[in-house]
Amino acid sequence: MSPARVHNASPSLTPADGRERFVTSPYYRGGGRVDESAQGFTVHAEFHLQCEVRLVSGVFDPASPDLAEVYRPFGRCVAIVDEHVHRVYGDAIAAYFAGCGIELLVMVCRALEADKTLSTVARIVDYLGPNGREVTRNEPVLVIGGGVLSDTAGLACALLHRRTPYVMVATSLVAAIDAGPSPRTCVNTDGLKNSVGAYHPPALTLVDRSLFVTQSAKTFRHGLAEVLKMAIVDDEALFTLLEERGPDLVTSRLASAPPSAAAATDEAIIYRTLRSYLGHEGPNMFETYQDRPHAFGHTWSPGFEPAARLLHGHAVSIEMAFSATMATVMGWISASDRDRILNLCQRLDLAIYHPVITKVDTLTRAQQAMRAKRGGHALWAPLPRAAIGQCDYAQDISDELLKETIETHRGLCTARQNSGGIDPLLG
Repeated sequence: MSPARVHNASPSLTPADGRERFVTSPYYRGGGRVDESAQGFTVHAEFHLQCEVRLVSGVFDPASPDLAEVYRPFGRCVAIVDEHVHRVYGDAIAAYFAGCGIELLVMVCRALEADKTLSTVARIVDYLGPNGREVTRNEPVLVIGGGVLSDTAGLACALLHRRTPYVMVATSLVAAIDAGPSPRTCVNTDGLKNSVGAYHPPALTLVDRSLFVTQSAKTFRHGLAEVLKMAIVDDEALFTLLEERGPDLVTSRLASAPPSAAAATDEAIIYRTLRSYLGHEGPNMFETYQDRPHAFGHTWSPGFEPAARLLHGHAVSIEMAFSATMATVMGWISASDRDRILNLCQRLDLAIYHPVITKVDTLTRAQQAMRAKRGGHALWAPLPRAAIGQCDYAQDISDELLKETIETHRGLCTARQNSGGIDPLLG
């Protein structure tokens, strides 16, 4: 029998010995080795990506270099633009690239929740592919829009040439602090939210909070729910900032102009949310580990959101409020911290209750689906623990705990509704 041997296909993640000239795309690197024996071969491969999230101002201002520096070397920019965004910013986007001497080719795409389908992804792939604009696998596509477009166009880029880079200009709060820089690109299938997708983050995400002013209050609240989740389980100082600003956050859309104190707070909220989100997401891009605090609010809601036809932000906030009550029942947080969470949800006009969460079967089915998605051996549901700004992970939730939480939470919300506060059945 021949002795085992090790063949170094590539000694490091950085191509050596002249291999740099063979790199497919400047955004990705790889390497590894092959262990060889008489019985066969074992491949050890590594993949390295580098993503940037950049806070900018006036992204479509002709003087801004952020997009021009990416697309000038290609002489053109192939863009997928949200239909609503194109109505508002289409002329400014066209003027920007014309002023930079860069050809702009645009596919305008409707991006509602109903459009998060494989058929939408197929249409985008067809536009970008050989029958359309013939985007090469090292040419970054430009995606301009909100969370739905980042999910669908991102998945299209993941499939095109098996990995085509893209740049995301986030025009909504959700896209700026969650869906945009996220590695998860996905669509909905068979009543399950985000059930099919791929890990493919944008090479560059540009966050310009002045773009948020075009969002309606209703859609802006979805983004606030995602900000609030990070505050509850990871950053108590962020939670306090949200308490201080309260409903003014919705009025300003986090787009207060400098040099006001409100502008500094708005920028701090965006920055702290991204720092918290990326601090956990960045080192765990491919969900290799399940200690993910940013999954808070997303354990049961993917199962009941489509069934109840809830808007995403309200589905997330309903689960966050329900989870805060569960954490209190479990002895993980105090009743006073639970009440701070419920109070802030209501001050932001985010729902804290819907009859769908009284259906134990719906919640247990959601748990079964999430357990499978998270590896199969535990639920890993993030819940606040010890204090606001900290969390732990519940590996299993029994039917008895669900029932006790349901009754406790229903009683809390009924009392709040009867006290004349904001209707907790909102949504």
